[in-house]
Amino acid sequence: MRISYEWLKSMVELPENPDDLCREFVRTGTEVESVEKTGAHLDHVVTGQVVSKVAHPNSDHMWLTQINVGTLHVNEDGQPAPLQIVCGAQNFNEGDHIIVAMIGAELPGGITIKKSKLRGVDSYGMNCSLRELGLAAQSDGIAILPADAPIGVPIAQYMGLSDVIIDAEMTPNRPDCLSMHGVAVEVGALYNKDVYFDDPVITAETGVPSSELVSVDIADSELCSRYVARVVRNVTIGPSPEWLARRVVAAGGRTINNVVDITNYVMYLTGQPLHAFDLGKLTQQADGKRHIVVRAAHEGEKLITLDEQERILTPDMAVITDNGQTPIALAGVMGGLDSEVGENTVDVLLESAVFNAGHISRTSRNLDLMSEASIRYERKVDPTACVAAANIAAALFEQCCGAEVCPGHVDCLIKTFEPVTICLRPDRVRALCGASITNEEMETFLTRLGCSVDSSSEHWNVIAPSNRPDLTREADLVEEVLRLWGMDRVTPTLPAARNHHGGLTKDQVRIRQIGATLRACGLNETSNYCFADHRDLDLLTMPEAGRGLPVVLLNPLVADQSEMRRSMLPGLLRSVAYNLDHGVANIALYEMGRCFFGSADTSQPTESSFVAAVLCGENRLPSWNAKPKAYDFFDAKGIVEQLLHALRIQKVRFVPADPEVYPWLQPGRSAQIFAGKDLLGWIGNVHPSSLANFAIDADVVAFELAQDALLSLAVRELPYQEVPTLPGVSVDIALLVPEEVTAQTLMQRVTSAGGKLLAEARLFDVYRDPVLIAAGKKSMTVSLVYRASDHTLSSKEVEAAHSKLIEKLRRSLGAELRG
Repeated sequence: MRISYEWLKSMVELPENPDDLCREFVRTGTEVESVEKTGAHLDHVVTGQVVSKVAHPNSDHMWLTQINVGTLHVNEDGQPAPLQIVCGAQNFNEGDHIIVAMIGAELPGGITIKKSKLRGVDSYGMNCSLRELGLAAQSDGIAILPADAPIGVPIAQYMGLSDVIIDAEMTPNRPDCLSMHGVAVEVGALYNKDVYFDDPVITAETGVPSSELVSVDIADSELCSRYVARVVRNVTIGPSPEWLARRVVAAGGRTINNVVDITNYVMYLTGQPLHAFDLGKLTQQADGKRHIVVRAAHEGEKLITLDEQERILTPDMAVITDNGQTPIALAGVMGGLDSEVGENTVDVLLESAVFNAGHISRTSRNLDLMSEASIRYERKVDPTACVAAANIAAALFEQCCGAEVCPGHVDCLIKTFEPVTICLRPDRVRALCGASITNEEMETFLTRLGCSVDSSSEHWNVIAPSNRPDLTREADLVEEVLRLWGMDRVTPTLPAARNHHGGLTKDQVRIRQIGATLRACGLNETSNYCFADHRDLDLLTMPEAGRGLPVVLLNPLVADQSEMRRSMLPGLLRSVAYNLDHGVANIALYEMGRCFFGSADTSQPTESSFVAAVLCGENRLPSWNAKPKAYDFFDAKGIVEQLLHALRIQKVRFVPADPEVYPWLQPGRSAQIFAGKDLLGWIGNVHPSSLANFAIDADVVAFELAQDALLSLAVRELPYQEVPTLPGVSVDIALLVPEEVTAQTLMQRVTSAGGKLLAEARLFDVYRDPVLIAAGKKSMTVSLVYRASDHTLSSKEVEAAHSKLIEKLRRSLGAELRG
């Protein structure tokens, strides 16, 4: 919402410095996006008076003028002195009040005013036309101001162009603040000031009553609950008055003509959207009336809107029709081109209605057509303000268009508004807020906000205003009271608790440990939206099996975030693509968050937590003594092993992933991760075809682990093992094994066959050579350490244990010692 400070000042007393108001907005929950000072481009442009005008001594068409700009130009004695300006215009005389650009002014078109010589005579400024200032498309000579115009005043101030525009982000639950009236009430409550609305009123109603010219029928009460129509005749279409155009532009609109500007102005003023139809373009029925029917659109029905785009409609959308047949407007969003007000318009039908917020919101998003009207309707408009807004607009038609206002209005009311009465307990307010707010302060706050308060009993009865649909229960009133009283004034206190020692739970400690471990491994934490594109799993080629039904949003903010995510990987891949597009080549990211799996048997989805990571690029920066290496499967495997080791999860094994079950991972470069029989997650290189769907042209390694499984299997304490004090015996063995024997299988058999004396076993080399070894076999070299805890081993003990280990490996794996 763009708030004009000058406009707002006409309704409520404001602080001199707009920054003070901005601070109050932020304090009470309204974010301020920006503060814009209009008229800044007219700095050093002022009003002046021509003191003298003589012919230029060296030109037959230029004048040497002396311009009085008051105290803005003084002589050496500090006394006001006129400016000498050479001017080529012919349309002014001595004594005229004009506009002067002084030295330092920057005019449209990149013109900077400097001291200059024109035909040998010094000139200290420029006498300006409105066109040269960017205030008019055309102009005949310099601008001549009224004779009573002050001298030496900034032109932005004189013409009312000097204003401060506060761009405030109103939360969706505050539709009242999408109007200047609503903002004025809010500011009045902030500063405890009275609010004054000097809205125009109709001076006379003449001619045929509106009810004899127009009839209204609402065919579907779910789409529209009220429709008010007024008729104004003999409208003169033309430019808007300066004050009207200025306020429309300040509010963020653009001036079109006086009729359209009036409807926009009233919308910005009251928050009630209006629409003007050319009455002459509507079909006059046999009874002499134009019949307006609000109905649901037919499937595939078409309408060309004011932006000259053809819209294909669905039954979920409401349309305004001519006698129920031809659509003339998309209700609550945009009017139709065929009924647009134009230069030849004489009579105007004015619409002021209440449309269903949900339908308007879906219509706007499904058609990708958002307007100022739809923004207000989808947040709910005041159901009682239709007639008042239409009357203000009719009065402005009378004032600015020379129109004749037809008597009365047509009001088709389907649902009567019932105000909400809320019971408020002042003692409960103080208890919840933890603040000593007096009853008088509470009543003042609520009354300033427009509530009707009956405080005659211990439990107050508060009637919420019709423009505040967010006030429905006692907690809402408590929030309003505390918001205005000041949350910053509440004294911080620790919550009361018995027999409770503060601290983190075991799971909270482990969750923090997971993050700390991944960061220690060089990963950076990121956070993506839980909202996802409905195409994510298809782009990833990830099957839906095991991931439940999609949890679809009823009212998504954007089309590509229409459901809750079912995997962490798509969001992380988009982060990789974003970084690559912005020149970041080495990426190591992790995320901890929830995925949502719907079910046909339950109303609530299952929310499961996951830990996921992606690696792309090189694992270190180049240096003089080490070359960087691209991230690969084993880098990610090492990170996972480090994480599982930090959580003390036992019996971890990596099993090659089935390509049919994990099609988004590269075959041979992917694995399932188990702890005993429990599946923890998966790890692997993402398939190139999946990466291409996310516009990634680089290798990416990823893993995704179930956080709940990690927490349940994590071991807080391990049995204590004494530090070895006796020497161990190291033995290296090179084993020839079949190609299908994995390192995991070999190490499991070595550990099992080694018995109690085998203290350590580490695989440190794998060698293949079809000539020196044999085809279908490989050499795997393992370092072994034998040690006893109570004595120094003898050579016989080591030889016996070692021979037993070799024999078991030969029988179980077909292993042979390599000579």
